[in-house]
Amino acid sequence: MNERVIIDCGVCHGKPCIKGTRIMVSNILNLLAHGANLEEVLQGYPQLTRDDVFAALEYAEAIVRDEDIQPAFA
Repeated sequence: MNERVIIDCGVCHGKPCIKGTRIMVSNILNLLAHGANLEEVLQGYPQLTRDDVFAALEYAEAIVRDEDIQPAFA
C-alpha cells in the first residue's frame, strides 16, 4: 500500500510504523489530532521527513476509505 509504512510482527508488535524507525503511525496521527502541526511533528521526531508524515496520513486515509461500516440499531 505504502512503501514508507510497514507492518512487521518483529517491530512495534506488528503495529504500522514508518520504515526504518520504531515510530508508529498512530503516534504521528495522535500528535496531529491533538493540534500539532507538521513542523512540530518533525521537531518531536527528527528522524522523520515530511514524506513520512504524509505517508502516515495516506495510510490512515486508505484504512478509513476501505472500512466497511455497519450501522448499529438500538
